[in-house]
Amino acid sequence: MKTNNTVDIINRKAKHEYLFILTIEAGIILQGTEIKSIREGRANISESFARPESGELWLFNAHISQHSAGGIQNYEPTRPRKLLLHKNQIIRLSRQVSEKRLTLIPLRIYLKRHLAKVELGLAKGRRQYDKRHAIREKERVRDARDALRR
Repeated sequence: MKTNNTVDIINRKAKHEYLFILTIEAGIILQGTEIKSIREGRANISESFARPESGELWLFNAHISQHSAGGIQNYEPTRPRKLLLHKNQIIRLSRQVSEKRLTLIPLRIYLKRHLAKVELGLAKGRRQYDKRHAIREKERVRDARDALRR
């Protein structure tokens, strides 16, 4: 989604599917014309996840469309992309992912001072009954707000 020269690609499905414990900002290493595609809002992170591998953090299944004027410099749209964090942050996150059976889900991609950033959430998957409870709670809040407006 692109509004007023700001780019904010949001994973809308994530808040329904997962319960987030903490969020963290990470840089992302891009190649060639990937930044142009992100500036145009042509990316999708709904099926993506992050995973630590050999002391580094990688983003998998993030689809950044090929730029139309890319030519020979185009790249694989769903290639793994390295995320940039401090070493102690990577160690802490990888320990929590492995020991507590948590997962790292990208919540959004945005630009900050002309650099692409990824907001990662350390999350625990919700069960079906938890999802139903969250929907009921959301409807209850919405009904109360509508009643106050009348």
